Amino acid sequence: MFKRLYDWTVSLAASPRAPWALGLVSFAESSFFPIPPDVVLAPMALARPDRAWHYAAVCTVTSVLGGMLGYLIGWLLFDSVGLWLLNLYGLGDKIESVRTWYAAWGALFILIKGLTPIPYKVVTIVSGALGYNFPMFVLLSVLTRGARFFILAGIFNRWGTPLKAFIERHLTAVALGSIAFIVAGFWLLTRLA
Repeated sequence: MFKRLYDWTVSLAASPRAPWALGLVSFAESSFFPIPPDVVLAPMALARPDRAWHYAAVCTVTSVLGGMLGYLIGWLLFDSVGLWLLNLYGLGDKIESVRTWYAAWGALFILIKGLTPIPYKVVTIVSGALGYNFPMFVLLSVLTRGARFFILAGIFNRWGTPLKAFIERHLTAVALGSIAFIVAGFWLLTRLA
């Protein structure tokens, strides 16, 4: 199963649709989709290390745009859609404690959670629900999401060939490790919020 998914993603990198697919996943992840764009970015950048910077830019722009949608969900639709999404992640009952913490540490919250495997959609929805300063939210999102994706792009651009060989030799272990990383992000989210 992992091999088919990996091969499909690598073949997608050769397609003119690659940036669109990556952008769609990145956009959706910032507002409602559970899978992080790194899962698509990594194999695509490994397949085309020369395009890694371009893919990072696509991820950054579309992630921030998706984050703006998440902010709007929190701001305009928190009682219906926003709360429903937060309940999916086990955070609906913690919104008041998050509100207090966010008032003092909102910028740090956005910066740290934007770099970690903790689902970014939670940051975007909570920022909108709590009325965090929108221009500051966008700026912090560009910084944190850009840093995350461009660090990955730098790694893949620099060490893409040996990394690709390693991943292809140990694909199941790498895939399981990636899944564990995502699950750890969700677990951390429920513990830290």
